[in-house]
Amino acid sequence: MLPDHAKLLALLQDAGEVVGRKKWQKIVYISKKLQLPLQEKYTYHMYGPYSEELSMRTEELCSLGFVTEIKEAKAGYYQYRYQLTEEGDTFLQNMQLDWPRREAKKITSRLNEYSAKFLELVSTVLYFDELPKEDVKEKVHKLKKSQNYSDEDMEEAWQLIDSLK
Repeated sequence: MLPDHAKLLALLQDAGEVVGRKKWQKIVYISKKLQLPLQEKYTYHMYGPYSEELSMRTEELCSLGFVTEIKEAKAGYYQYRYQLTEEGDTFLQNMQLDWPRREAKKITSRLNEYSAKFLELVSTVLYFDELPKEDVKEKVHKLKKSQNYSDEDMEEAWQLIDSLK
């Protein structure tokens, strides 16, 4: 098992359970931007930062039996629920992994409290974090027009980011 796969297992263990593929993508991206040692490469996509690598690694972890992916029918779409299995937990216990457990738990437990829509905003803000705040705000309003994020939503996103740094 590669260390990058194990780090995802540790992150999922810290999160507990993650409901939604988009939410999982955003939790991993935001955690990486907050300096957790994650290696997945991201590009900007329709729903904000997206990693094909993360999708593949998650699929591999499910195939190995280390993560469960439960597909649930929702109003007109499917939602996926991710959780570490006993096998995944045992694997992590037996692996020597350099992982900042306390910091990761703090980040993931907070992020997991929010909706995928809000985490999409937070991850988009972080994707453009090299720009001044006003430019980020303008980009978000342009790229995420259909989401109708308010100025209050933007401020809440920045407050969350600051509180997790």
